[in-house]
This record gives sequence, C-alpha cells and structure tokens, in this order.
Amino acid sequence: MSKLKLVGGRPITMDEAIELRQTVFGSAASPPRGEWTRTGINFGAANGVRPPASLFEYPYGLRTPRNATRGMQSVLQAFIIKHFIFDVKPRDKSVPLEELLKPTEAEQAQALYLAISDILWNIGEKTKAIFALPGEASHIPHSHVYFQDNVTEKLFFFEFTTLDEMQIFAKRYLPYFTENPGPGALLLLYSAVVTRGMENLRNDLDAPKGAHLMGPYEEGSLNIVTLLLTGRATPYLHNGVVYVGDEDHYALPQFGILGRGSIGLLIWEGENEAMRSASRQPGSRLKTPATPVWVSCCCGHFGVLFNSNRELLRNYHAEKRFELHYYTLAGCYLSMTVDNRQQEEGADDGQEDGERKQNDMVSTPLERLIHTKWMEAKITYHGPLPASLNF
Repeated sequence: MSKLKLVGGRPITMDEAIELRQTVFGSAASPPRGEWTRTGINFGAANGVRPPASLFEYPYGLRTPRNATRGMQSVLQAFIIKHFIFDVKPRDKSVPLEELLKPTEAEQAQALYLAISDILWNIGEKTKAIFALPGEASHIPHSHVYFQDNVTEKLFFFEFTTLDEMQIFAKRYLPYFTENPGPGALLLLYSAVVTRGMENLRNDLDAPKGAHLMGPYEEGSLNIVTLLLTGRATPYLHNGVVYVGDEDHYALPQFGILGRGSIGLLIWEGENEAMRSASRQPGSRLKTPATPVWVSCCCGHFGVLFNSNRELLRNYHAEKRFELHYYTLAGCYLSMTVDNRQQEEGADDGQEDGERKQNDMVSTPLERLIHTKWMEAKITYHGPLPASLNF
C-alpha cells in the first residue's frame, strides 16, 4: 500500500520540535535513538519483508526487533488482540479462539488503525486527539540547538475532536505507520505525546527538571507503556492518589492509576522485585482490567497475556481453571492452563511436585509473573517451551 501525500495539517515550529525531542529523548541537540526512526509497525514482518497474511504463523501478531519500541508496540498488540477477540461484531461464542485470531490482511489493517485510534482517543480523554505525521520537506534547519533526525523537523499536526473522523484519517494514512524500515513506532509515540500535551506529560513523570520519557531500557520505558495504557505517563502503578511525606516534609501526592482500563498490566522484575516500592507494583485496577488481556513485563521483557472468556474477571468460578495465552513481539507463542483449585483434590502429590519443580527450572520468571495475579496457581504448559522464550 503506497503512502498518500499529506493534505492539511499544521507544520511543527522550532520551539515545538525542540520541546518534543527534549521531552521524549532528553535532548534536541543530539540524535535520538536510531531504532525509533527505523522501526515500523507490522504484522509478521521480518527484516522489512512482509509475507501474505495467510503465511503468518501468528497472523494476529505484530513483530519487531528487540529494541526500545517493543514495550510500546506490546501495548498496541494488546489492543489488537482485544479487537479480534472481543470487539469484532457479531461475536459468535462458538467460534474457537484459533479462528478469531486468523485475520485476513484487510482485517489486520482494520485492527491496527482502530487500535491506534482507540489509544490516542483515550489519551485525549475522549475529547480530542492529535496525529503527528511527516511531510516531505523540513520545517526546521540543522543547528547547534537542533540536530535533524529526518522525522521530527518534517512533522505536521492533525487534530480531531470526533472519534469517527479520527478513524477515517488513521485508515487513510496507515502506511505512514507500517512503512518498514520507517518511523511508524516514533510517529505513534509522538502522536501520543502531543495528544497528552508535553507539559501534562512532564507533570505525569513527577521527576526532576530535565527528566524525559525514554530512559535507558532495552525494550522501552514503563512510562511509555503507562501513557498508552492509561492516558498518563505515570511511574506510579498503585490505585488512586497516595500522599507521601515524613515528619520533615509535607506530604505530596503521587498520582497512580485513576481508573480501570480495558487492558491490564502485570510485572515481575526478577531479583529486583523485592527492591521495588509499593507504588511501582501494579494495583488491582491494572491487575483486573475490563477484558482479560494484559501487557506483561517480565524481567524487562514485554509480552501480552490473554484469555478469550470475558467472564474470567467477573466470575470467581471462571478463575478456578482456565487457559492462558502468551505472545511476544519476537514471534514467540505459548499456551498454558492456570489451575487455582486446591491441590488436594485427589491428585498425586509426588507427581505434582515433580511437574512443579520442572516448570520452576525452565520458566520461573513467567510463572512468577502470573503468580502476581493468581498467587497459588499451578501452571501447566502445553507443549515444549519455545527456544525464543528467554528472560
């Protein structure tokens, strides 16, 4: 699909370009991390080559190299999975999950532009959203205060106040996001940042002056994930507002997760888990979203966990024993059974202990991540663990 030439929009100014680069990357005078200008948003593409949807092993799945765009794209992946399982109408409950997750190329494109639209609309508090897309010419010269990156200085801003108009625009200009290699991931991030507002975003971070969104993380900052998931780039994952202070300082508010969203978040930090403060642990609003789809961060590596039964989060009985699916943007898929029933229901304890020990040896991080939501669950994997699953 070829890119349409941009029509309309407002060109970025010098002050906006400098502020945008400083807010996201920390500096406008040095180049941004290179993967952001070279990573598009694609289903199943490897090295820029995109096979037909019918040949994808996991046609619902985005693929991206292990770089700083992966956390953000994992949020996008979660919205896409939610679309295929829960949003496509009419939903026939007799259709197996495997069929729901076999979209055509047209259905892939629809899921992608609707997911992008939903994310930006939520960030704009369902009143407005802004797309940031590059034209052909630069609006800002290269100088000692601004280092050109071939994207930021070419941006046009397109503001929308209705979701329908925004979705039509996203569909029309989707190739700007899917070009690979291309800056699609950066365009989504920029659109999210300008929709939120750069001053609002800096307040979200609640960090010293000069702090920026990106951070040094291999698969991306958790603040980017919370921006796309919740509409605010908060580092605090607890429910609501907590006031923190001591006898020598006034108590100051830490704004955590203010409402329950459609997608959840589960985190396991490995050996560093005990060092994390309570404010950095997901609260119940993130652990129990409106649909059984979670972005996961396991020892710094992002993925998506999901189940096809909406009742899983509404009915206690549905949680006794259920299937859980795990997908990462490396193209790794894993399915498992999560069993929360009491272990003494006639099972062979010796055999159970042996199975559990074996599971602990090969996949302790993923199991422990799942245990942050279902504490005493026994997890049984279906088939061998993929070689690409490593933490």
